[in-house]
Amino acid sequence: MNTLAVYGGAGALGRSLVSYFKNKGFRVVSIDLVENKEADANTITDVNHSLEEQGNFVKKSLDGVLNGTQLAAIFCVAGGWAGGNAAGEGFLKSAELMIKQSVNSSLVAAHVAAHHLKAGGLLTLTGALAAVDATPGMIGYGVAKAAVHHLTKDLAQKNGGLPLDAKVIAICPVTIDTPMNRKHMPTADFTSWTSPDDIAK
Repeated sequence: MNTLAVYGGAGALGRSLVSYFKNKGFRVVSIDLVENKEADANTITDVNHSLEEQGNFVKKSLDGVLNGTQLAAIFCVAGGWAGGNAAGEGFLKSAELMIKQSVNSSLVAAHVAAHHLKAGGLLTLTGALAAVDATPGMIGYGVAKAAVHHLTKDLAQKNGGLPLDAKVIAICPVTIDTPMNRKHMPTADFTSWTSPDDIAK
């Protein structure tokens, strides 16, 4: 049975991915701050740890879960959203949160892929269409997602560190139809948003 990992497997999009691939017969490992009981195995991370500590913990935890086998794919869908420009009172705090949620999780996923992804496997990171251009109303978010785009390009190169013939892609959604997004944008047109289940498929 092929095994894959969903980084952010307890979030709205992550849960859809776990469900979708379990129904397709995959063994699924969730990596997140909390457990996803539908997953076959869970690795619980702590965002208060340093990037190095997080990476080493996730890698070691997967060593035990995989028991010598390798992952067919890693889907990194951890992330979040925060607005604000450089003049905002909470600007630096929200920017740091965006880096922790999107950049750090993507770097750990890349490190895990370098060690646990099988040859010809797939690593998917989550960028954002908005970060292709300037994001003055959400600078921390834009900076973090642009970094994910850059990381994807780096990993796609021959000396990026991924296993032989492995592929790396970044999905760049606009707005995902999650409970949190609906809560923070109650007057938006939800019909224009993409459902997590559609992204999983």
